[in-house]
Amino acid sequence: MRKVRADALVVAALAATTALPIAPPIAPFTSPLALAAGPGTRQAERDGVGGAELVAVRADPLTITVPGSASLGSGTRGGTISASMGTVTVTDQRNGIPPWTATVSATNFTTGSGTPAQTITTANVAYWSGPVTASSGAGTRFPGQATAADRVPLTSPVVAFSGRKQVPPMSTSWQPTLVITIPSGAATGVYTGTITHSVA
Repeated sequence: MRKVRADALVVAALAATTALPIAPPIAPFTSPLALAAGPGTRQAERDGVGGAELVAVRADPLTITVPGSASLGSGTRGGTISASMGTVTVTDQRNGIPPWTATVSATNFTTGSGTPAQTITTANVAYWSGPVTASSGAGTRFPGQATAADRVPLTSPVVAFSGRKQVPPMSTSWQPTLVITIPSGAATGVYTGTITHSVA
């Protein structure tokens, strides 16, 4: 079974006492740390699809879409940012009643040359899916992390959501939250990383 994936590029800017000049599409900020998520720039390796909005060119129509962009707010060194990434949707139009599982993974956030002080590791990037926010079609749907208390670090791929349709088509949407813990020794800079949702 082939896997369909979609990327969201996450950008973080950390300033000492004044805001850094940041080029669009990131808006200027007044707090020391700002995060934003935008379209992914990597191409899905096996499916030949980009990580922007619509994903999946495949024989069996199982697709996943991710937010084109999302503002993740602002914070300070040693603090925590918790913000929604926007809506993720899985649509299953396959024949039969096969199950599907959506997974999520992340890269480290780095700036400059990526020294330890210039890296926010995936151990500091937690995820929770939350409940179903919209759905159509009959079937079962199971959140990977229903509440904030269930959040998990993205040190390795984790299950974001799973389900099984009864008859096609079926769609399932959720609005995942990222919780970023900012190291107290983080260097000033613009940090980038990638959040990847996949479904199979």
